[in-house]
Amino acid sequence: MTSLHDNQMKFNSTMIISHTGGCLSSDSGLVLMKELMDTLQFSKLAKHFLHIEDKRNYYTHDNVEILEQLILQLISGYSADSSANILRQDPVFQAILGKKQLASQSSLSRFFDRFMEKNIHQLQALNQALVDQVRLIRNNTELVIDIDSTHSDTFGRQEQTNYNAHYQTYGYHPLVAFDGLTGDFLKAELRPGNQYTSKGIKAFIEPLLSHYIEALPTTDILVRGDSGFATPEVYEPCENTNSHYVIRLKNNNKLSQLAEQFVQYDDNQKWDEQEVYYFSSFYQAQSWSKPRRVCIRSVRESGELLFHHAFIVTNLSENVSPKVVFSLYEKRGTMENFIKEAKTGFFFDKTDSPRFVENHTRMMISVLAYNLVNFLKTIAFKKIDQGMTIQTIRLHFLKIAGKLVQTARKIYLKLSSYHVQQNEFYAIFRRLRRCQ
Repeated sequence: MTSLHDNQMKFNSTMIISHTGGCLSSDSGLVLMKELMDTLQFSKLAKHFLHIEDKRNYYTHDNVEILEQLILQLISGYSADSSANILRQDPVFQAILGKKQLASQSSLSRFFDRFMEKNIHQLQALNQALVDQVRLIRNNTELVIDIDSTHSDTFGRQEQTNYNAHYQTYGYHPLVAFDGLTGDFLKAELRPGNQYTSKGIKAFIEPLLSHYIEALPTTDILVRGDSGFATPEVYEPCENTNSHYVIRLKNNNKLSQLAEQFVQYDDNQKWDEQEVYYFSSFYQAQSWSKPRRVCIRSVRESGELLFHHAFIVTNLSENVSPKVVFSLYEKRGTMENFIKEAKTGFFFDKTDSPRFVENHTRMMISVLAYNLVNFLKTIAFKKIDQGMTIQTIRLHFLKIAGKLVQTARKIYLKLSSYHVQQNEFYAIFRRLRRCQ
């Protein structure tokens, strides 16, 4: 053990540091997250949807309690399961989860061992139920489903890890879907690393479209994707449900010939100025069952001779101009920020377990953690603060020093008197209470 003498500060020889402050917590702001979870009836929903085959004859921690603990640990920034060995004694974690002692790292490991494939679908159903509740609170009637794939590195011999030629590394290749308007994480599916971008997209997106058309008062649905999703497996489910789509197409000779028919060169060409033109036509690829509308953007940069063309296939009415179609597609760029937030802030790409199902489970728990924070931002934060990343939210509202004082009748959580963001902290709390 390091002696107190070793912890004497050089800049001030009278100052000695040690972790002997007693029952203090550095995560007292988690009461906001627990208040939100209570508002959404998280525990009740989790017990309704999640049915894990549990052969334990005796246990201290049930599966829903462990799930809540894991989510709160991720939200607090603790990615390692071993953090639970210290956090299980944290007074704030104990108080908000209503337990005298929380699950240890070994209990978390056994929790993951109990998961099977059917439980993954149950976690997705739980996530969908939470998203539905918050959409009603926010009164969302429009939906933009941004679909994409991403990469999760693996560093061992995990099941179904494989080489991905696009990323040029080994790992997994999950499918993801976000709401481009709110940032909600709609769905995620872990796949082996060698799967092509659009592999399985029809089975992935059809249930989403059906759900939002049947279960919620959604007026308009727009699906966006890059050229990796330029396939009838995306177009047809959208067309069958009267949903719209804007999907980027890869350039090919036939599309280039089609675009060149629209651009013109003449003797008065202003070669020193950029030229941008938008067109619309109908085109049918060999794999398509019918012609579809393709919007074209032709750009000739200043000083260049030839035009460069970009193509988007869509079923939007011809009343929607090609320029607007491209504008709608380009807003899809925000999705890269959502994926980055899920990875860096909630450890979405963490693949610590040898079993594929366990890694899929970890990914879905990260989705739940991401969404709970996103719900907090979109229903309780000021408009100007809704773009905050989880790192900023932790700094401003979650990582607050606090002391728990318990009397015979009350529990007092006394936060630091020098918490700079305390006024907005209580404003968030009041906005949450209005949602109940």
